[in-house]
Amino acid sequence: MVIDENDDAILMERARAGDTEAFRELVERHSARIFRLAWRILGDEASAEDAVQETFLRAYRSLDRFDARSQFGTWLHRIAANTSVEILRKHQHQRFRQERIDGETAEASSSDPGPDRRALSQEVERAVRGALADLSPMERTAFVLRHFEGRSIAEICGVLGLRESAGKQAIFRAVQKLRRVLEPLYAPRAGREVLP
Repeated sequence: MVIDENDDAILMERARAGDTEAFRELVERHSARIFRLAWRILGDEASAEDAVQETFLRAYRSLDRFDARSQFGTWLHRIAANTSVEILRKHQHQRFRQERIDGETAEASSSDPGPDRRALSQEVERAVRGALADLSPMERTAFVLRHFEGRSIAEICGVLGLRESAGKQAIFRAVQKLRRVLEPLYAPRAGREVLP
C-alpha cells in the first residue's frame, strides 16, 4: 500500500483538532509498517504488537507536539524505533533466540530445493536470528533501520539521537558481528553446497 503523505498531513491536522476518526485512519494506514519495523527490531510477535500499541498511544498523546515540517510517517517511525529499543532493553536480560522459522521467509521458487539446501537455509535463518538477538539494542535498531527499512544514515541518526559517526559505527559493528556468525556457514565444507 502506497501511503500519500499529503493525505497523512490532512488527517494529522484533523486529528490535532480532535477528530478521533482521522487518527484511527492514520493508525490503519501505518500499523502494518510499524509492526514490521518493531518485529524486525524485537524478533518477537507479542513484543512487536506491544510496541505498535505503545507507539500509537505515544503518538496520540503527542499530537500537539508534532512538527508539521516533517512527514507523519517519519515521525511515527521515530517513535516506533525508540519504543522498540526501550522494550528491547527491558527484555535484554532475557536474551531470546527464536528457533522457529516463521514470518519473513523468502518465497519458494518453482523448483523445490533439495533437503541439503533447505537444511542450510534453516541453519542460516537460525544463525541470523541468533546473531541479531546478540546485538546491542542500538546496533540492532540501526541495522534494521538501514538494511530492512532502507533508511538513510541521517534518518537513522535522527531516530536514535546519534551523531552521524556514531550511527555509522553502530551499523558497522552490527554488520561485522553478523558476518562473523555467518561466515562459517558459507565457507566451503566437505559435502556441503556453498551458497552464491
